[in-house]
Amino acid sequence: MCGQNKTTVMEFFLVGFGHLQHIKNVIFVLFLIVYLTTITGNMLIMTLISTSPRLHTPMYFFICNLSACEIFITTTIMPNTLYILWGNGGFMSFYGCITQHYLGASSGTVEGLLLMVMAYDRHLAICNPLRYSSIMNINTRNHLVAWSWVVGFTVMSTLTITICHLQFCGLNTIDHHFCDLAPLLQLSTSETSLIEMEVLFITISLSIIPFILIIVSYISIFSTILRISSRSGRQKTFSTCSSHLASVSMYCGSVFITYMVPSQQNLPKINKVLSLLYTVVIPLLNPIIYSLRNQEMMDCFRHYIKLISVG
Repeated sequence: MCGQNKTTVMEFFLVGFGHLQHIKNVIFVLFLIVYLTTITGNMLIMTLISTSPRLHTPMYFFICNLSACEIFITTTIMPNTLYILWGNGGFMSFYGCITQHYLGASSGTVEGLLLMVMAYDRHLAICNPLRYSSIMNINTRNHLVAWSWVVGFTVMSTLTITICHLQFCGLNTIDHHFCDLAPLLQLSTSETSLIEMEVLFITISLSIIPFILIIVSYISIFSTILRISSRSGRQKTFSTCSSHLASVSMYCGSVFITYMVPSQQNLPKINKVLSLLYTVVIPLLNPIIYSLRNQEMMDCFRHYIKLISVG
């Protein structure tokens, strides 16, 4: 229980980008354009894959789920960020804040697991092509995707339950544009060693281990590509995994940079800016990567444009 001179926090005030108040209108318009572009781009990819028979393969099925995950992440964060920008800060209820953290962290975890699944898919396609169809069948791909979503949201629910049992007394100002875990723990008046152990376990099991498995998969992939005799064959084979490799590099790079930079004392502003990488930039760039760098998707897109123009 909170002491006599302190009340239990029922809502948080998110500062957002208060230090950039003089250009808030520019930032608001920029973020709004990015948000709408992100939703449109990912929805376009999902529609294209679901309606094009030639794209009904495991790789595009995984890309479709990745786009759904990007929509989930950006919709969890961006609307409230726009509200905070417009009002030079804004209040969010305790449970609203916890819910936002849960949904954002869960979808981010799912994204990492989907990237690991996609690395396994590329490993099978390149290193074991003769058995690819028999191993990566409809049941396998459906199970891999389903488990990615279930594990991501289930594991984060245990962390969220622990957060709900923390006490927040007195201070309620979060120097961020969304409810991230680090500023929440800084405000808590409870002992946070248990939740820090949970975070460490989750980070190792659902971030570091998948990242290591992705690295191992690509070592095997590159080894197989280097054994291909013709240069054109090597380029063609590498092109099938280049988009995924770009996504992995962006995702892992942004997460590692964000959480390796100290978020306390004099660096909260840096941490806020870095968090934009995985909440704003990656959801925007992924559809660009998977569309512009993929000939099959571009061909299907041109086909639908022609049908629309003729109709």
